[in-house]
Amino acid sequence: PFAPLNHRETVGHFTCPLGPADHEEHRDEPLTNSRTARVLVVDDEPSISDVVATSLRLVGHEADVTDHGHEAMRLLATGRYDLVVLDVMLPDTDGIEICRRIRRDDPELPILFVTARTDAADAAEGLRAGGDDYVRKPFHIDELVARVEALLRRGKGTSADDDLLHFDDIEIDLRRYEVRRGGHLLDLTPTELRLLTALVHNRGRILTRSQIVDLTWDEPGAVDTTTVETVVSRLRRKLEADLGPSCLVTRRGVGYGLMPRPTTKET
Repeated sequence: PFAPLNHRETVGHFTCPLGPADHEEHRDEPLTNSRTARVLVVDDEPSISDVVATSLRLVGHEADVTDHGHEAMRLLATGRYDLVVLDVMLPDTDGIEICRRIRRDDPELPILFVTARTDAADAAEGLRAGGDDYVRKPFHIDELVARVEALLRRGKGTSADDDLLHFDDIEIDLRRYEVRRGGHLLDLTPTELRLLTALVHNRGRILTRSQIVDLTWDEPGAVDTTTVETVVSRLRRKLEADLGPSCLVTRRGVGYGLMPRPTTKET
């Protein structure tokens, strides 16, 4: 249903590979159980942010969208992102200031600015603030995706970090097959570890029992929903034993997921 990236159609302020009706029909993100990049798109124009996110998902990445800088900082604090696409002009704060705050917390996170400003001095200011690249509106979406891919390739220097997954106070070391919550080592079975890894890769969304089976077991046909419920229950007990409630939530009649804790929004 999606046109390939080289088939372009003008939408809004930039050239887009798919029409508005196409990305409206495909709101669901693809499930992932591999190390795809997770990108945070920060832009207050839905006509841009939605298509940027959809295009990144089409090439295999995960993408979250927000239109406020303060919400972006909250998401960056609760999830692990590999790159930020950041608009310079936001309704609640300036993108340049958000970039400086990101850099104080994470000197290595790639930041790609997008802006309608055309002054070269603005681009220089963004790069001096810690931005890694700069794209002016209007832009071709395939160019932006290519720039994202280039920044991701450039940032793959620390292989040890590739084996670490984080969500909230949960850390998974895929190299050592270790899981910690709040620094405490947890004793998980291989199945529980695969389940938690699948939930972290798909954080922020509810997975149905059948989706969990597909992502966790090598022979899905031999697993029933009762087994899923049993393993989830065991995982929850281990996550919460002596450590308090975790981010593992149940949606009755739907499934399970890891959701960010609600926090008070900055003003």
